[in-house]
Amino acid sequence: MRRNVLRLVGAALCLPCLSLSLPFPAFSQAADYPNKPIRLVIPYPPGGGNDTLGRIVAQRLSTALGQQVFVDNKAGAGGNLGTEQVAHAKPDGYTLTLGFVANMAMTPHLGKLNYDPIKDFAPISMVAQGYQILVVNPSFPAKTVPELVTMAKAKPGTLNFASGGNGSPLHLVAELFKLSAGVDMMHIPYKGSTPAAAAVISGETQMVFGGVVSSLPFVKSGRLRALAVTSPTRIDAAPDVPTMVELGYKGVEASSWYGLFAPAGTPPAIIARLNREMVALGKNPEHREQLDKQGQEAVHSTPEELAAYVKSEFDKWGNVIKTAKIQAD
Repeated sequence: MRRNVLRLVGAALCLPCLSLSLPFPAFSQAADYPNKPIRLVIPYPPGGGNDTLGRIVAQRLSTALGQQVFVDNKAGAGGNLGTEQVAHAKPDGYTLTLGFVANMAMTPHLGKLNYDPIKDFAPISMVAQGYQILVVNPSFPAKTVPELVTMAKAKPGTLNFASGGNGSPLHLVAELFKLSAGVDMMHIPYKGSTPAAAAVISGETQMVFGGVVSSLPFVKSGRLRALAVTSPTRIDAAPDVPTMVELGYKGVEASSWYGLFAPAGTPPAIIARLNREMVALGKNPEHREQLDKQGQEAVHSTPEELAAYVKSEFDKWGNVIKTAKIQAD
């Protein structure tokens, strides 16, 4: 994966057929790619984690490709506006997007969109991922997840959890946990993950699935208590915090993942070139360290692996949304 003379002769004999079977413009386009700047659409406002990651990737790809890769923030509709623009962009490799779990696997189930995350994009490579951590107010009686579940089952609907909004990743992770644990808890949505965490710290709400990096400083200062993480294995930043799977809550794995995508129909040779650069980037120690400081893990994949992962995530979160009967505001 990842020459005997007869093979070389056979390949040479096939070259005329190959040249006739490939449209010349597409072949030429892929051969000299890239020969002009590339637009990387970030479907969220400047300053957030998505934007920060996008700018890191753009800067490093610019160096690797020898052409400027510039970030174009197209925020709106919870990330769907910019994503839609890329879905309908010319498939020539000069318009890419950083897809996020929310707009590629979650929100498409919450309303009619003008793009299909499975059919309208050509996956290139995974880029990064992070995980959530279940934190509670220090005054919360339960010291472990099993104790929390016991409390919730004793008084259904009385415990509450905060999220960054209805249908947001933090909301859906909590719903996934509820389904796995068989508990009923009240959802209290806030306008973003920061106010949701602040509500738990103040005692206004009892718990939240927060981002690991944003939550751990409050855990270390004693303003929050960590109960479990949604990673498949324990994380280095919090080795004493168990995983949900470890505690017996099957399927409660959740990643805030990012992938690089082009419009469907982008020439395979261009996808392959971009994938090679992204794989090299994912293995770069300096890049990995830079993302680690951002609270993200640098990862990479083949286009096929990313396509399969998007489909599995799309199905997973669609099932959660349907089972929990979540509707868009």
